Amino acid sequence: MAHRFTAPTGLLRLPLFLLIWGIACIAMWIPAVHAVVLNDHPTSQSFFFSGLLGLFAVAVIALALGNRKPRFGMPGQLLSLLATFAVLPVFLAIPVHDALKNTSFLNAYFDMVSAVTTTGADVFADPARLPPSVHLWRALVGWLGGLLMWVAASAILAPLFLGGFEVTARGEPGGGGGTPVQMQQADPRRRLFMVARALTPVYSALTLILWTLLMITGSKALPGLTHSMSVMATSGISAVGGTHEASSGVAGEMVMFLFMFFALSRLTFSSDTVTNGHGRLDRDPEFRAGLLIVFGVPLLLFLRHWLATFEVAADEDAIQALRAFWGALFTVMSFLSTTGFESADWQTAQDWSGLNTPGMILLGLALIGGGVATTAGGVKLLRVYALYLNGLGEMERLVHPSSVSGGGGGNRRLQKNGAFVAWVFFMLFALSLALISILLAALGTDFETSLILAIAALSTTGPLTEIAASEPIMLGQLVPSAKLVLCLAMVLGRLETLAIIALLSPNLWRS
Repeated sequence: MAHRFTAPTGLLRLPLFLLIWGIACIAMWIPAVHAVVLNDHPTSQSFFFSGLLGLFAVAVIALALGNRKPRFGMPGQLLSLLATFAVLPVFLAIPVHDALKNTSFLNAYFDMVSAVTTTGADVFADPARLPPSVHLWRALVGWLGGLLMWVAASAILAPLFLGGFEVTARGEPGGGGGTPVQMQQADPRRRLFMVARALTPVYSALTLILWTLLMITGSKALPGLTHSMSVMATSGISAVGGTHEASSGVAGEMVMFLFMFFALSRLTFSSDTVTNGHGRLDRDPEFRAGLLIVFGVPLLLFLRHWLATFEVAADEDAIQALRAFWGALFTVMSFLSTTGFESADWQTAQDWSGLNTPGMILLGLALIGGGVATTAGGVKLLRVYALYLNGLGEMERLVHPSSVSGGGGGNRRLQKNGAFVAWVFFMLFALSLALISILLAALGTDFETSLILAIAALSTTGPLTEIAASEPIMLGQLVPSAKLVLCLAMVLGRLETLAIIALLSPNLWRS
């Protein structure tokens, strides 16, 4: 008889938000211990007592709800995700505000929303302003937010056909045949525990391997740990101001580049969300489209050195050419995966290509985003691929009116109306982008800054605020109302507009 997963009955009865809150409380003791090791006792006390009081509150609420039967399944879990991204940062910001003592609570809340949504928008411009343990906490919150999205994609979003699954064959009536039988029969809470038990060791092991490799390449302990967490969570959070300030050099960037592939397709680490027979990575449209962009865009930037230059020096430096290509390759990969790390050779790549506004390219890459059911944000590669196939089919119909599309092997992962659903999401994303930009402009921000801030928040690529514009945008100098709008945009970008609309639908709650 096959072994069946069993989870503690008491935990299954508790709301998902309460469980996440409890995990966050326990996680606060990690920076508390780190601060004790560094003899930073005031910071340690801030995290230790915040976690202790939080656990006390969680225990009291759990005792009050222990005998109550859960009322809602999937809709309740989706609402818990929304509360995690919007409400939980109020608690997460308490030790940060208490440890810094020289910032407003709104700044601490903004920073925690940015971390838990894996956006990585840095409201604190100077990394030296923060104690090392606070840097660790920011990276840890982002890492846990990435793990939450890994688990939620399979346990919550996939059964509801949200988060990109609405364009797949699973989203079509009768198309969900790829889910294991034991997961189909499990209730929503039990399925959540099953997915968490399967993916948490993988996520943790990959982070540990990346941290070890960064240490081998010369990175220090804390910067290496924060960078490894940020790469796996695509949060872009750094304890030293970015990878270009780290001591690991090009070797460290190469290691991080390899691990960023996990943000291009879920098939790189799990096949739990695909239908049977479609688990090959080399046939995955997301991964192939991602490879085309990752290597195609840097190649165009590299070739522009000769295409746009009439006077070519005979003694071109081969080392500088390789540095320029690598700087473009790493940065393109980083922003396509919505991580947002800038290569130390990115300036060399800009000088080589001769582009005065490379920030527009990075904005476009962040808008495209990474793979469905990964930690990456943006529109997602699968939706872009669905729109590409639809455009290709329309072009074929112009030449051959009797052409019939949909039978190719490359689009078996998409449903028949996948392009239509992808276009609906793209329009909702565009409307959200326009609305956030208008709100920020109405609050006193100029047009260019408003557009960059809106794209950075909705695509969960916070480092765009530092690199996309000609001058870095100082988030700490924004008015409080603008910061709250950006918090709303980050939550909207992480959970996506369709999920918010689904929560407002009475049919979902009745079902």
